[in-house]
Amino acid sequence: MSPRAKQRCIRLDDIVKDYHTAIGVRRVLSDISFEIGAGQKIAFLGRNGAGKSTLMKIIGGVEPPTSGALHRGLFMSWPIAFAGGFETTMSGVDNIRFIARLYGTPIKETIELVDDFAELGKHLLLPVRTYSSGMRARLAFGLTLAVNFECYLIDEVISVGDQRFQRKCHEELFVKRKHCAMILVSHDLGIVRSYCDKALVLKNGIGRVFDDLDLALDIYQSL
Repeated sequence: MSPRAKQRCIRLDDIVKDYHTAIGVRRVLSDISFEIGAGQKIAFLGRNGAGKSTLMKIIGGVEPPTSGALHRGLFMSWPIAFAGGFETTMSGVDNIRFIARLYGTPIKETIELVDDFAELGKHLLLPVRTYSSGMRARLAFGLTLAVNFECYLIDEVISVGDQRFQRKCHEELFVKRKHCAMILVSHDLGIVRSYCDKALVLKNGIGRVFDDLDLALDIYQSL
C-alpha cells in the first residue's frame, strides 16, 4: 500500500484503555490494532462487557485512549445515536442549526432532512432535555445522515424505534450509503455477514481481526 493510500484509512495501533477504580486499575482494552480503508466495513464482536462500545467511543473521540496511536484518515461520524453532544437546554432545531454551521451544511436543508428522517414533529421546537432517550437517538441519527461522512460509526443503532423505523434506518445506512466505510457493533449476525469485510473479535479486552467472517462468527458464537 502506498503512503498516500495508508493515510486514507482509519488505523489503530496498540490501543490500551484503563479505568482507575476504587479497587485499582481496570484494563478494558489491551493492545488493539486494526486498519480499514475507504469503503471497507468491520464488525466488532464480543459478549457484553468485552470492550466494544468503549473502543467505539475512543475511535469517535468521545473518550481518549490510555496509550496507543489512532489515525483518522477518513471523514468520520460520531457514534450514530450518541446523544451526549447535544446542548439539552436548546431545542432540537437549534441543535440542528449548530451542527449545520459546524459542518458547513445548508441550514434549511439540514433541518428539513433531519425533520423528515427523525419524525419528531413539533418536538423539534422543544428543549432536548424534554426528549426521551429514543427521541434523542432519532435526532442524533438524523443529524448523522445530514452530513456526508466517509466512515460511519454504528453502535446497535438499528434497535432504535419500531420495526418500520428500523427498516428506515437500515435503508439509509446499508443501502444508500453502501459505498461508505463503517465500523459496526451489532448482535445481528445477518447484518454482519451481509455487509462486513472483516471482524474484530473481543474477549476480556483482547482482540483479534479475522478476514474470514465465517470463522469470526463461529468463534464469537462459541464465547
